[in-house]
Amino acid sequence: MKTVTIYTDGACSGNPGPGGWGAILMYGSHRKEMSGGEAQTTNNRMELTGVIAALEALKEPCVVELYSDSKYVIDGLGKGWARGWRARGWVKSDKKPALNPDLWGRLLDLCERHTVNLHWVKGHAENEFNNRCDQLAVAESQKYK
Repeated sequence: MKTVTIYTDGACSGNPGPGGWGAILMYGSHRKEMSGGEAQTTNNRMELTGVIAALEALKEPCVVELYSDSKYVIDGLGKGWARGWRARGWVKSDKKPALNPDLWGRLLDLCERHTVNLHWVKGHAENEFNNRCDQLAVAESQKYK
């Protein structure tokens, strides 16, 4: 399988409010930037949407090195929270409803297609790809102001 490196980020002006997401996909010398947004959304929905859009762009199953500054995404997948929520009918361990089950469901399905290795990066730090994703996400969110 091909190994693809993906960086993603989400942004929201107000929470909820206008939001955007950005993603960078890298394979060998190839690099693709993607972005999108919504007029009324949340930061966590944009974080999830960025990852989903990037994984959906892959035309075949891949090994994915996924970098995100979102603990919500990284821990939701890496600590098995989202799988548990789905197994319990989208209910968290504290018996409260899990948020964003529509997006988590799509993301979990994509993680079954691809081999996804998770990497948390500090946001707004010295990582050029994370910073670029942030720029893309913020630019998308500003289109809805």
